[in-house]
Amino acid sequence: MDLLTQIIWLFVLAVPIACISWTVTHEEIFREPREWCVRHSQNDRTLLSRKMFYLFTCEYCFSHYVTIACLFFTDYKLLLNDWRGYILAGFSLVFVANVYMSLLALLRQAIKKEKVEIEKIEIETDNEKISS
Repeated sequence: MDLLTQIIWLFVLAVPIACISWTVTHEEIFREPREWCVRHSQNDRTLLSRKMFYLFTCEYCFSHYVTIACLFFTDYKLLLNDWRGYILAGFSLVFVANVYMSLLALLRQAIKKEKVEIEKIEIETDNEKISS
């Protein structure tokens, strides 16, 4: 695989990794299992158990495991055709996926801020109509 194709694969393959990681660790559909994992990650007796449950609450941590699964299914290697290519690909995919998730978080925050500002303007407008 030539370098350009490898780079394209890097940026494209990071999208489903980010999507899966974000969905499991943030979205409402997985809220109950995530809350259960949070309780166990805070209250279990053994360190190993706490860390295993924490894995499902942290998008950065979870993205490593999703990346390993993607590497297994796609056989993607970066720059080198041996085991070192898997290592480079793994850490590169985690990095790019986490950049995507950070951008998504910033975008969602900006949208939420806009909605709050619009609500405030609507309330002020309604209050002015009532006052007049």
